[in-house]
Amino acid sequence: MDFESIAKSAKKAALKIADLSADIKNKALLAIANNIEKNKTEIFAANKKDLTEAEGLVAKGELSKSTFNRLKLDENKMRDMLQGIRDVAALEDPVNKKLFVRELDEGLTLYKVSCPIGVLGIIFEARPDVIAQISSLAIKSANAVILKGGKESINTNKAILGIINETLDNIEGFPKNVLQQVFTRDDVAEMLKCDKYINLIIPRGGNKLVKFIKEKTKIPVLGHADGICHIFTDETADLDLAIKVIIDAKTQYPSACNSVETLLIHENFPETEKLLAALQLAEIKLVDNPDSWAFEHGDTTLAFKKVKNLDKAINHINTYGSGHTDSIITKNLENAEKFMNKVDSAGVYFNTSTRFADGFRYGFGAEVGISTNKTHARGPVGLEGLTIYKYKLIGNGHIVKDYVDGTKQFHHKDLH
Repeated sequence: MDFESIAKSAKKAALKIADLSADIKNKALLAIANNIEKNKTEIFAANKKDLTEAEGLVAKGELSKSTFNRLKLDENKMRDMLQGIRDVAALEDPVNKKLFVRELDEGLTLYKVSCPIGVLGIIFEARPDVIAQISSLAIKSANAVILKGGKESINTNKAILGIINETLDNIEGFPKNVLQQVFTRDDVAEMLKCDKYINLIIPRGGNKLVKFIKEKTKIPVLGHADGICHIFTDETADLDLAIKVIIDAKTQYPSACNSVETLLIHENFPETEKLLAALQLAEIKLVDNPDSWAFEHGDTTLAFKKVKNLDKAINHINTYGSGHTDSIITKNLENAEKFMNKVDSAGVYFNTSTRFADGFRYGFGAEVGISTNKTHARGPVGLEGLTIYKYKLIGNGHIVKDYVDGTKQFHHKDLH
């Protein structure tokens, strides 16, 4: 099937799923989780095949070690994936929520109501659990999706989406073609040209992928290019707390986009040497004065720098950061508040690890990605970020002429 036909069928599916009941959507999600769990052996086998092929690419230098690490689907990721789908089912339906109700005049009422975006084009690298996350969020938010995963995870992606669509085929009343998958670079090129049918592109991958997509499409793009996250250790920071938080932020999953890349330390922090020694003991590779402060290492490398004060730390982050997630370690509440207000990032944290920047950990059930955009959606994008709104106006023969002539007056009374 050519890409335009896929996009057309996605548009038709989006119109059909838009008013699907919450009961049918939740029934579908729970059945998907159950069937993925029943067939996890098949999924692990497909993932093993991908990993074996990817090992050869790593050896040839055609695939990075961090991408290879993201590719692996183990029992822990499977558990979180299943829990994520079930959590999405348990969330309130995000569609047809009344965001406000305003009586413009007697008998003339305006409603602002949430609705799906429509058709989403999702382009992602490695991470096979992304398919289940996006599919569950798309179903709950009543959007149709065209998915393009990386070739390195093709077998896993096919296995998971095959189980999902097989499940949906058996859910009475669920429309066809809500979730579709494409596989080639040509499909990506066609997707980016398809602004007639696709409403939003969401890339999940490295800087190179995101920049390429933004340059090649007229369709709005939601996402982030870099994950250059910072932690600032203020002069009043507790040493043990700082060690625990920084080690978690760097080593818990080094290739993740919310892993810390730069540590800033107040020049008057009295325990600097102890802090750096503890980080080295945790097998973190410390780099003083790197070639670039705007660099995402994706491994256990951590750039560090001493700064004169809080303002210098904030200025450094706003200059070199990617607007993703940044944290301050301090006992000074005033400094913490200033940091969180002045750092221009989607997530600003106080005494905690940057690794919490995640839709599952925020209680969104899952996420389609993390956005550093300043419009529509920011931070981990869950159900709310996959809806937009429309205005419904209900009257009884009301006409504008009466208000222009002064026969009638607006009174704009908010009812909700």
